[in-house]
Amino acid sequence: MKLTDITREEYTTYVGLLTVEQKDELVGQMYAPDCFFNPIMDNADNWIISVEEMANNINPNYMWVKDLPLILYVPKENPFPPFSEN
Repeated sequence: MKLTDITREEYTTYVGLLTVEQKDELVGQMYAPDCFFNPIMDNADNWIISVEEMANNINPNYMWVKDLPLILYVPKENPFPPFSEN
């Protein structure tokens, strides 16, 4: 699945899948003025970026992010259970 295959409503459901090398290339780089790529890991330890970063990228050096494969977003599980006062 590619960026052009999803609707705006699905932007929060999918993310762009990166290789480690691609992640390293994007760290610290801007996709638009004052907007930096922010690769994170999902629950399966995949490096990913948001569809918003992909769609809003105007940096000519990183137009390839618009062609990244999309996967369903599954956030990392919190290793610490929520604190509750009893």
